[in-house]
Amino acid sequence: MESRNKTQTSEFLLLGLSEEPALQPLIFGLFLFMYLITVIGNLLIILAISSDPHLHTPMYFFLSNLSFVDICFTSTTIPKMLWNIQTQSKGITYEGCFVQVYFYLLFAALDDFPLTMMAYDQYVAICHPLHYTVIMNPRLCGLLVLVSWIVSALFPLLHSLTVLQLSFCSDLEIHHFFCEITWLIRLACSDPFLNNMVVYFGSVILRGVPLASILYSYTKIVFSICGISSAQKQYKAFSTCASHLSVVSLFYCSALGVYLSFTATHSSHMSAIVLVMYTVVTPMLNPFIYSLRNKDIKRALKRFFGMEMFVKGPFALGLKNCP
Repeated sequence: MESRNKTQTSEFLLLGLSEEPALQPLIFGLFLFMYLITVIGNLLIILAISSDPHLHTPMYFFLSNLSFVDICFTSTTIPKMLWNIQTQSKGITYEGCFVQVYFYLLFAALDDFPLTMMAYDQYVAICHPLHYTVIMNPRLCGLLVLVSWIVSALFPLLHSLTVLQLSFCSDLEIHHFFCEITWLIRLACSDPFLNNMVVYFGSVILRGVPLASILYSYTKIVFSICGISSAQKQYKAFSTCASHLSVVSLFYCSALGVYLSFTATHSSHMSAIVLVMYTVVTPMLNPFIYSLRNKDIKRALKRFFGMEMFVKGPFALGLKNCP
């Protein structure tokens, strides 16, 4: 009890990516640049979709939700890291650490659901085009997003409550740039069995189930596209899914890297690099993947900034009923 009470009035120390003083300005500038690109890029996606009535479809509704989550996801970790570098401080309060843990897990979980909904939208559009408007109605889309927020809020709460039961020793150094839950569990003096079970259970539910749903949707999509006789139509159908598949691959490969870095190795340097890829690089690249490959997004951005003088031909979203 004495150890627990001592920890509650102490600070955790975030050692960051490097303790070399000469590298701190470089790290500060690089992460500030990536954070600004992430926020601005995702914000532009949201503004483009909300300002263009042609993009008020289920696919782009889920995409705007993904962009909002990515902004919040990076905002839970990077600002605190930049503040610590600027003030030459490594401390984060006990309460602040667990608040960061909760919101990091919340938005990490929320990243899975828009990707799953977008895969389902593609499945309905390609495999059941005649029933698309009936199935993907605004009420269902809103309900899916609401349920995803509720589920994503409950699991981090369970994580946080179990971690709060742990007692910590004198070593309060976290070899990362934010309060990472698996590292917190490693610092505990008490038995972390329950915490590890919650982590594994949450990973299966919040990672495995959405991934299985995405794979199922795209298996059906591939079989449906292979049944199309026209090669041109097949290419057009595959191209509509290319951006989403790229984001899914990037997200789950980086998430798998995070999992392997904590189970296969105890190298704090390696796990920190993987976490940077997962928490910073992936949210930063998402807007580029969708905007560079998506004519509708580029057209909406031009309209938003008032740079487009005319639109050639009738407006089209690619496949009929399939954004």
